[in-house]
Amino acid sequence: MFDIGFSELLVIAVVALVVLGPERLPKAARFAGLWVRRARNQWDSVKQELERELQAEDIKRQMQDVRQGMQDTENQLRASGEAVRREAEQMQQHSDTLAQQVRAPAPAEQPPHLVEATEPVVASAEGAANAPTTVEPAGDAVADAAAEAPARTERPS
Repeated sequence: MFDIGFSELLVIAVVALVVLGPERLPKAARFAGLWVRRARNQWDSVKQELERELQAEDIKRQMQDVRQGMQDTENQLRASGEAVRREAEQMQQHSDTLAQQVRAPAPAEQPPHLVEATEPVVASAEGAANAPTTVEPAGDAVADAAAEAPARTERPS
């Protein structure tokens, strides 16, 4: 800041000795030393306070960065949790759909024993004559067919 050399200090000391004299020079030197000490202490105090404020601001910035990082991580975790939840729901829906498909009969082709006969059936003495027949599924249709069967039979001659 100030560039004061030894020769300049010697000139100031000689001027002070001439102006103040040998009696008042020691008191003036003590007084000047006291003020210089106070100025240095004040300067050091201001300097330390500025450093503390800078450190506090730096710590605040670091804390904000950490908080921001935590919020980003929390958002990422929430997003991945939602993605996992959606994926689990899709898997559950898919498994429910598969379970329903397994439980429900598939609309497949008719089994071979339900297909229309291609060869004529040879009638027994009590059975029907040479007429092609269609086998129907079990249930009311079988009962109806059984009721009609005696009416269709021909008696052998």
